[in-house]
Amino acid sequence: MSADPAQPSPAPDVVRHLYVHVPFCPTICPYCDFHVLTRRAGLVERYLERLEVEAAALAATYDVELDTVYLGGGTPSFLRDAEIEALVGSVRRHLGWGCLENTLEVNPGTVTPERAAHWRALGFDRASVGVQSLDDATLKFLGRQHDAQQAREAVTTLIGTGFRVSGDLITAVPGQPLEADIQGLLDLGVGHVSAYTLTIEPGTEFARRGVTVQEDDERRGFEQTEALLTARGLTRYEISNYARPGQESRHNLAYWQGRTYLGLGPGAAGHYPADGGWQMADGAGPRAADVLTVRRTNPHLHEWLTGEAGEPESIDAPEFVTDALFMGLRLRAGVNLGDLSRRSGLNVAGVYAAPIEANVARGLLALDGEQLRATPDGWWVLNRVITDFLEVEVTGQDTPGSDSSS
Repeated sequence: MSADPAQPSPAPDVVRHLYVHVPFCPTICPYCDFHVLTRRAGLVERYLERLEVEAAALAATYDVELDTVYLGGGTPSFLRDAEIEALVGSVRRHLGWGCLENTLEVNPGTVTPERAAHWRALGFDRASVGVQSLDDATLKFLGRQHDAQQAREAVTTLIGTGFRVSGDLITAVPGQPLEADIQGLLDLGVGHVSAYTLTIEPGTEFARRGVTVQEDDERRGFEQTEALLTARGLTRYEISNYARPGQESRHNLAYWQGRTYLGLGPGAAGHYPADGGWQMADGAGPRAADVLTVRRTNPHLHEWLTGEAGEPESIDAPEFVTDALFMGLRLRAGVNLGDLSRRSGLNVAGVYAAPIEANVARGLLALDGEQLRATPDGWWVLNRVITDFLEVEVTGQDTPGSDSSS
């Protein structure tokens, strides 16, 4: 196979997206496997001090012009008013603030009209609310501390305060009245819904209890969710995300489109321009020509507080492509192979012709000109589809900078 004669054109060096991880939660849900912990005396203060130092280091290393900021967790809204004000101050001082969208993840039990107004005044304009269900029995099974009425009041308060609101739902929960959950959430006026099937992860409380989710229930929830949400005018723009026009998550689109972003806080993952990220991570000097970007995940809180940094993972052209396909094929629009070829330097349609053709023949992918997308059946088995791409052996002849005439 011959390489695209164009040299690689990785993501622009200007970083436009920031994820901030707030690991503190009032309680740990039995299905959660994220880096979270309950707060202890002095721990939040130490977290905020270290966050300021890390924000300054990121600002000194990268060219940052933020379009989006996303505070996730954990439960960012669990921070006290002075604490979240200090966090926002650190971000603004060193990195600026998003000019397009600034999202705060919110637990319904933390919302009051006064707190919502405070968050809005700090510059947040979008709230991702962990509703999960509007059925009290389902919420109790999921170990949530709020009830259905609190969830309704939280969403109503946030919308009334001027937030764009996304509601999170968990599906495939035994006994869950899914249709009532979806209709009730939409009746509250949300413009975006993230719907995830209940997954039992190793090491969680649910795993220790032996809780299981049947694949038939998972698929039924997957399909029923789409039918109910699209019937009410939302578009499924990503496997698990639905939005009314203009209500898509701009920040999450950056992940799915393979853009670079900063990760701030313990356990936060970042996708960095190669030059700055490579040097900041280990002082190795100029990067190798075949490294397009660098990924790095921060260590958990106690290591992070000591100043420990995550190990950098250099992303070469083949990995850049498979990462972009894995994330991009989650989108309804899919991936433009011509654009991906220009960004990676590989002739993607040529190098990966075999898995593309095989999965198109199986009805798992569809190819329209240069636009490759997953079908509904392909979405369901996307990990299996991507495995076919990972198995392609990319030779030196295929990589950027090779002589395609030889």
